[in-house]
Amino acid sequence: MGALEYVSEFFRGYRKHKKRKQLQTVEVKVRMDCEGCERKVKNSVSSMKGVRSVTVNRNQQKLTVTGYVDANKVLKKVKSTGKRAEFWPYVPYNLVYYPYSSQAYDKRAPSGYVRNVETAYPTPNRTDEKYTSLFSDDNPNACTIM
Repeated sequence: MGALEYVSEFFRGYRKHKKRKQLQTVEVKVRMDCEGCERKVKNSVSSMKGVRSVTVNRNQQKLTVTGYVDANKVLKKVKSTGKRAEFWPYVPYNLVYYPYSSQAYDKRAPSGYVRNVETAYPTPNRTDEKYTSLFSDDNPNACTIM
């Protein structure tokens, strides 16, 4: 750093630049019954700073917000409208190992989705998982006799 740059920063005043939030997609489950509820939620969230797009799916009770926003602030803003809201608790059916386990299966989930819970994933130390992965094509050290 040269002397000229040092002096110019000294007179300008050293300002720390805020770290910009990353572009992210926030999915929220919101209880919406009518078109008025949908409009109320959409307008409240779209007025937030940094929001790029807002999509509402009333059939799935789902609100998707894309932009430079904080997920907790989006949830708080939706709750301020008086609606019951939570982060989207579902994952696609094909991403879960045990979709019909007692905690993962949810009758109220949209079609093709199950609840995202830890018990729906296999534990790596289970003996039946060890035996099934022993003869798996994905395992490079699998038995080649078959």
